[in-house]
Amino acid sequence: MIPPLVFIDGDQGTTGLQIHERLRDRSDLKLFTLPAAERKDPKRRAEAINACDIAILCLPDDAAREAMDTIANPAVRVIDASSAHRTQPDWTYGFPEMAAGQAERIANARRVTNPGCYPTGAIGLLRPLLQAGLIPDSYPVSIHAVSGYSGRGRAGVEEHEGRGAVNAPSYQVYGLELAHKHTPEIQRHAGLAQRPIFVPAYGSFRQGIVLTVPLELRLAAAGIVRLKAPRSASAERHERHALERISQHGTRARAAICGFR
Repeated sequence: MIPPLVFIDGDQGTTGLQIHERLRDRSDLKLFTLPAAERKDPKRRAEAINACDIAILCLPDDAAREAMDTIANPAVRVIDASSAHRTQPDWTYGFPEMAAGQAERIANARRVTNPGCYPTGAIGLLRPLLQAGLIPDSYPVSIHAVSGYSGRGRAGVEEHEGRGAVNAPSYQVYGLELAHKHTPEIQRHAGLAQRPIFVPAYGSFRQGIVLTVPLELRLAAAGIVRLKAPRSASAERHERHALERISQHGTRARAAICGFR
């Protein structure tokens, strides 16, 4: 069997470089990237994406949409790492642990949108609780997350690993306008009826996320006074996929999920 040809569009960015590193030694596929002189040539990029079996888009949102507009070959399958299509109904959301049968839907899809880093943690915590009826979809959700600085891309890596690294902040909150682009994605795929309040931050570590969602037990389902039920609902869905910690403090609870990158 001829191995599929996989084209990485945007292979020099933080995401593209890591994907290339993880796939380059595999014998069951053939990687293809454009040489430096052709990476910004619209004609060559369009030719490459229409000649491949699977295109992995590691591009800014607008560039990812433009790349999709150039696809004329109906056989091309696409995995988009940007946030351009994460709330589009005609794209399959690439979170296999999210729901029963989701892994099969991803495997058979022609268009897969890769989950965002923050949404992976938030959805992984919230969706099982909503589906188990432990909190309503109208629950006033607030989310705080600390990401490694590589989440900022090259600018973050340069700030913390370049010549001026000694002056890099150890902790930096951002997105205080409460309009982070991941918020609609979290709302849609967690199953929330309204937008959550999401406050992200960067820490002085390269990669990884710690994400917390405070839960007011007085607003949860009637009769829940301990977190055995939330622990079971979440752990059952994500068994073998995440390291979870749930702790209780009086009438309040905090759920923390770690290990997503």
